[in-house]
Amino acid sequence: MSPYLDADIVVRRGGFTLDVALAGEPGQVIAVIGPNGSGKSTLVRALAGLVPLTDGHIACRGEVWDDDAGTPTQVQRRNVGLVFQDQLLFPHLSALDNVAFGPRSRGAGRTQSRQVAAAWLARLGVGDLADRRPGQLSGGQAQRVAIARALATDPALLLLDEPLASLDVAVAMGLRFELSRHLSEFGGVSVLVTHDAIDTMTVANRVVVLDEGTIAQVGTPDEVAQRPRTEHVARLVGLNALRGHSAGTDVTLADGTPLTSTTPFDGEVFASFPPAAVALSLDEPFGSARNRWRGTVRSVVPHGAAVRVHLDAGRALIADVTPASATQLSLVPGRRVWAVVKATEIAIYGAAAKH
Repeated sequence: MSPYLDADIVVRRGGFTLDVALAGEPGQVIAVIGPNGSGKSTLVRALAGLVPLTDGHIACRGEVWDDDAGTPTQVQRRNVGLVFQDQLLFPHLSALDNVAFGPRSRGAGRTQSRQVAAAWLARLGVGDLADRRPGQLSGGQAQRVAIARALATDPALLLLDEPLASLDVAVAMGLRFELSRHLSEFGGVSVLVTHDAIDTMTVANRVVVLDEGTIAQVGTPDEVAQRPRTEHVARLVGLNALRGHSAGTDVTLADGTPLTSTTPFDGEVFASFPPAAVALSLDEPFGSARNRWRGTVRSVVPHGAAVRVHLDAGRALIADVTPASATQLSLVPGRRVWAVVKATEIAIYGAAAKH
């Protein structure tokens, strides 16, 4: 039996190729993450029909939208809800009529469409703003209207391309929890493109990591956060993850630097450790900690009760130190320091060989 969402997407544009197989079942919220240029937005736009496939197919809820056997289904005829970073609301219509546009375009009458729209605006907490036009709404209010508009058509597939990216932190946090609640009740498949680890952990129940147009990792949010398989995801979830080749407990990193762990493993690996495991000093350390790098401080920022230090040590490293330590070491951009990690702090897990 075919999945509810069954997509094999190949898009070639210029020198870039996106080649991704994606499947989903009702109730799944799939977060798509990866660095800029990895193909995230291209994937969403191909699913929507805004970007033509070079090869492959897209089928959802038993309907074939795109394959090599016929003409692709037009965007407006796909049962898809779309939410973009820029809300793209009709500026001349009220919030109510923006949301009602979807049901009306699919054949519902004016009265019924406005009733559906009013109900969705109320569910998103902006029912009292139904008569306002987009120019009279704040960014958070407008994005709630955009989400209501996408859901009002009861889509089979909901596509959200960085819907919270343009909002300030406080507004995004409130809307994130609202979005999580509504997506948990949604009966179709949701695909959420995001660059924020909080979105991944609070909204999604499955994560797809893209890198250079292909899938680098798939798993639950916890699996991806605990064992990231790309450096981008490691930084996203706040871990250090260094790629190398392990022979026993000795790891040779990609640039030839040796590293020691306490986990025997033979083959391609990631060596991962949290920022709190990185100790900083001004003088070269001696003792039991055998993994050390000379580096330069790039940035120093508050991070909860700690101070987060970003280092260039021939590789990007993150260290969390106490405010007292940051003051004692005079940590400022440009400061030269030693970074040390004990072998016992390093988690080793397998990595697919690069081709």
